[in-house]
Amino acid sequence: AIDNPSQIEFIRRRAAECGLVRVLPSGCITNERKGLQLADLSGMAAAGAVAFTDDGATVADDGLMRSAMKIARQLGIPVMDHALDPTLAGRGVVHDGILGHALGLPVIPSSAETKIVVRDIELSAETGCAVHIQHLSAAESIDAIRGAISRRLPVSCEVTPHHIALCDADVRSNNTSTKVNPPLRAASDREALIAAVRQGIIQAFATDHAPHTGASKLRDFTKAPFGLIGLETAVGVTYTALVKTGLISLSTWLKLWTSGPARVINKIPPSMKTGSPADIVLLDLDTEWTVRRHDFVSKSSNSPFTDRTLTGSAALTLLAGTLTWDAGTGRIDKYA
Repeated sequence: AIDNPSQIEFIRRRAAECGLVRVLPSGCITNERKGLQLADLSGMAAAGAVAFTDDGATVADDGLMRSAMKIARQLGIPVMDHALDPTLAGRGVVHDGILGHALGLPVIPSSAETKIVVRDIELSAETGCAVHIQHLSAAESIDAIRGAISRRLPVSCEVTPHHIALCDADVRSNNTSTKVNPPLRAASDREALIAAVRQGIIQAFATDHAPHTGASKLRDFTKAPFGLIGLETAVGVTYTALVKTGLISLSTWLKLWTSGPARVINKIPPSMKTGSPADIVLLDLDTEWTVRRHDFVSKSSNSPFTDRTLTGSAALTLLAGTLTWDAGTGRIDKYA
């Protein structure tokens, strides 16, 4: 839990030392992400936090969330929320649908997400704080966000590659890489998310990258941790599912990975103009590739996309004009 200024400073310092990618840290809303007491929001903002979130958990106390939003509004920093009511979600591990019940696993209803989304929208209206809903999954939540946008409230949201490409029909009780939070929902929810992307309701893509050891993911489905790794498949999954199929344009897809996220955290959108920082990723959008566990650079391999054929990947990465990744030769790490 990154819940104090010294940890924010450490992350920024270590990222600068590594010099491989620009890291913009977020700070917790509450101490240790326990939802009981506000963290030092002002101190973390001064140290360089660009957002506040208890991601992985929801601040269930309405009064505490209101207090956090009031402070964040004064600081000009957005609050991001993992919207999932803990009471409604209970010990659920899959979507509350026909397939979830067929598997005999504890379920998480869509209302667990939507209830918090609606609450956050109303708190945003009350406090004026910019609120970003993380990894949206349910059609009903999209309807609430659409209403907030029509009211011109400072509310935004994101969707993950796996919620775009998969649904509860892809969940297998013997494959815990499909155990994610929020869960993979019904095909109708996935279609609603795609429609929202096309309509401009979704401002950003986000991987919700969550690495776990192989041993922890080999546990029983109800006991294994939530999460999948998404960084190395993010380009391929979203490009294949949305651009190659003609559902969205290339420019819209690029904005969802670049200028959209920048606006959410109040950063100047990236640009190729003279004088701009040369933080550039060169993409190969022609070559098909198959996802293989042994090809992951990540130390973890908990991906539901293993053995899938995708189009699109990162070929070269530059940070401030310095080459930090070359897919042809592998990772470039000056501290290796």
